[in-house]
Amino acid sequence: MAFWVYILQCADNSYYTGHTDNLEQRIAQHHQGYFSTCYTYKRRPLELVFSQDFVTREEALTSEQQIKGWSRKKKEAMMRGDWAEVSRLAKSTTPVRPELVEGHGSTSSPRTDEGVV
Repeated sequence: MAFWVYILQCADNSYYTGHTDNLEQRIAQHHQGYFSTCYTYKRRPLELVFSQDFVTREEALTSEQQIKGWSRKKKEAMMRGDWAEVSRLAKSTTPVRPELVEGHGSTSSPRTDEGVV
């Protein structure tokens, strides 16, 4: 079973980062407003701008928590796959742990071809 960290770009241009064990279903739930208390509920429409798979839920959750602590610029550098910029931005904040985002045979490129609008 795979676990995913994902980033959605909201209608207000903010980012939402989450993790799940069923990416398609979770994205559909965001689009449908399934959880009325979720950050994305009033910020639809949404666009999936990044996803990364992991072997364990613990790895996905650790990565999600790390990414949530990052600045917008650092998140955008990661989504572009610009690890030199991520590292540069990290020097003024917390240490970079790219193994949590890049590891386990995953792709770190933005994925917008999930059939999600």
